[in-house]
Amino acid sequence: QGIVHGTTITVLNAGRIKLNSNEGLKGKLFVTSGLGGMSGAQAKAGVIAGAVTVVAEINPKVAQLRHSQGWVNELFVSLDQLIDRIKIAQTNKEAVSLAYQGNIVELWEKFLEEDMKVDLGSDQTSLHNPYAGGYYPVDLSFEESNTLMAENQEKFKELVKATLVRHVQAIDKLTEKGMYFWDYGNAFLLEASRAGADVMQDANTFKYPSYVEDIMGPMCFDYGFGPFRWVCTSGDPKDLDTTDEIASKILEELLIEAPEQIKQQLEDNLHWIKSAKENKLVVGSQARILYANTEGRTKIAQAFNQALKEGKISAPIVLGRDHHDVSGTDSPYRETANIYDGSRF
Repeated sequence: QGIVHGTTITVLNAGRIKLNSNEGLKGKLFVTSGLGGMSGAQAKAGVIAGAVTVVAEINPKVAQLRHSQGWVNELFVSLDQLIDRIKIAQTNKEAVSLAYQGNIVELWEKFLEEDMKVDLGSDQTSLHNPYAGGYYPVDLSFEESNTLMAENQEKFKELVKATLVRHVQAIDKLTEKGMYFWDYGNAFLLEASRAGADVMQDANTFKYPSYVEDIMGPMCFDYGFGPFRWVCTSGDPKDLDTTDEIASKILEELLIEAPEQIKQQLEDNLHWIKSAKENKLVVGSQARILYANTEGRTKIAQAFNQALKEGKISAPIVLGRDHHDVSGTDSPYRETANIYDGSRF
């Protein structure tokens, strides 16, 4: 749920900041990769944000699982059929998620071949682990890659590096056509630079930004907005409904006198909390996340206490945050990617 929320906010604001799209992302094309434990949130978040979202996933089991869960609306193995479907979705301005079961580089190169414009682009392949299953070479099947990985590590490594170079070349050409691309904190730019791809602006600076530098920092973290989570220890969905109502009421009250700079953040989180139940975001504990500043966290927590006191909530609530919180993490290629005091790299 946390990563769905963070991704929704990121994609929405990428549209606002980079595409001047204050009317939402209807008809806009967002392309990325990965449908795993973290990356799988991209498909659902893209739909919540209103975009035509296309995600490549090399592992057939993972792609099929996300489709069966409903986190991806449609699954394709044919690039031609996928391209046709994208064009229809854009024309109809659908909020839809489409998965390509195959290599992300094939997908990027297909957009170039078709001379199609992509509006927003990113990547969530597991490049923290590039040579042991986190990233797969283009032109080999999933099965062939796994065999090569086990039998000839050096050759596999060589092909991964060559694929990263091709990956960046395709992204470069699409950004020339107007796509906005960002690194999603998965070490894409770091590993691409190690592979010899053209990703450096100068000796110390990547030519593409991280999502923290361009989007989440300026829109959320700079104003003290970070993850605020709670868990209903009763395990009762009714208690979660009550907390959603309380949080919505507090955000509505805060909006009345909020400074202009933070109205958008409050409105986004109000929309998120009001539609959270219908988006079926609970996967285990009866829990919720939103982004709040100090004032928001404090007032929501006080209102929860009052509701408990009055018996409107049946059991205690656990409050928490996560690593994305303001000042919560030192990660030079992600949360602290734009710290210029010498600790940046």
